[in-house]
Amino acid sequence: MQHSASITYSISELAQEFDITARALRFYEDKGLLTPSRQGQTRVFSATDRARLRLILRGKRVGFSLDEIREMIDLESMNSGNSGNSGNSGSPLAYQLSLKRFQTRIEALRQQREDIDDAIAELETGCAWMETRIADLEPSEELKSRARAFEALARARL
Repeated sequence: MQHSASITYSISELAQEFDITARALRFYEDKGLLTPSRQGQTRVFSATDRARLRLILRGKRVGFSLDEIREMIDLESMNSGNSGNSGNSGSPLAYQLSLKRFQTRIEALRQQREDIDDAIAELETGCAWMETRIADLEPSEELKSRARAFEALARARL
């Protein structure tokens, strides 16, 4: 949907753009992560909602919980003055907590990457071993040649 003053999005437009379900968008709304306005029964998402959705999906992709994502989004909203929430608006402690979460998540992802690299190396070793076994089971060229000659002789006699 396009309004003259600002761009808005329907639930189906955002669902399609981000390859998620409308149900997921309603879930994020129920959790207070998105706050679309309403036109009757229709949800109308703003550019801010779209940006928040991008952050939600990015946060989920790297392993943050929805509560952690909400705290980070709220911190950013407070810092940019987009929230009426009172509290530690842009406080060093809030940033330090978020920074610690990021650092912890980075370390966990690095460990996962190392585990994945190890698993890939083990699987590649297993594939190489199986390929060798398959090659060992394959008849030699000489044996294949003899089999073709035998087949030709058998056809000629039949």
